[in-house]
Amino acid sequence: MTSSTISAAGMRQVRTTSLRTLTERLGVTGVVAVAILALLVLLAVLAPLVAPHDPNFPNLLAALNYSSADHLLGTDALGRDLLSRLIYGARITLAGPGLVILISTVVGTALALIAAWCGGKVDTVISWVLDVLFAVPGIVFGMVAVAIFGPNLFNVVVGLAVAYVPYVARVVRSSALRERTMPYVQAAHLQGQSSIGIVLKQILPNVQPIVVAQAVSSLGFAVMDLAALSFLGLGVQPPTADLGLMVKSGFDSMMRGYPLEGISAGVAIVAIVWSVTVIGDKLTSNARSMG
Repeated sequence: MTSSTISAAGMRQVRTTSLRTLTERLGVTGVVAVAILALLVLLAVLAPLVAPHDPNFPNLLAALNYSSADHLLGTDALGRDLLSRLIYGARITLAGPGLVILISTVVGTALALIAAWCGGKVDTVISWVLDVLFAVPGIVFGMVAVAIFGPNLFNVVVGLAVAYVPYVARVVRSSALRERTMPYVQAAHLQGQSSIGIVLKQILPNVQPIVVAQAVSSLGFAVMDLAALSFLGLGVQPPTADLGLMVKSGFDSMMRGYPLEGISAGVAIVAIVWSVTVIGDKLTSNARSMG
């Protein structure tokens, strides 16, 4: 047996073991969710290569056409290719909420660690601010940001990011308070480590699974909020391709007997939300079992 044959066999064994480990951790449903999300992300990233047409190019002569060889999902009221708009729309529907969760996770985790470590009045003030933010629905923050700064994706992302801070911070704070009482923290104190060093090098790595699980779980809600704001005309603005906008314009087309735009965009949103929700639930369960 040659070395190349042995190497190929070893690689196949590694892939089989990795797939088995992934299935054990996420279950069959979780693996399906990962596959669907990975496919949607891949299509979104490769949109310029895989989209058959320019998503914003209108052709009024081909408006509201049904499926054909040239337009697999048909066209919208302006004659734009629905499949291309669906692929490009997935980019914003994934990137916008992803940025919301990234900002809120970083800020929320920082506030949670400060509150848990400092305690006392600092913890009381931060917890009070988080409670106030938590009491206001995320979509309201998005609407307020639009009312103050105008309707565009950046303003909506900032507004939603503020709203999602307490979702991360409250969970991470609870976990950090528990970790603070652990013997390894006391040992780090005795070794002369600084407070910042203990928080960043000792506590943060141990709450990281909770942070990741909460971030992924919140992503589905961020997708729905951003799509809802776009549907209301407060988020992404035409002619940019966005799934929320496609649902809105597809509703009008549906009344005229052309349902594919609204249905395809709605199915894509449901697929994204379902996938990240399932993955988030599995990660949360694993994080709790580790804790």
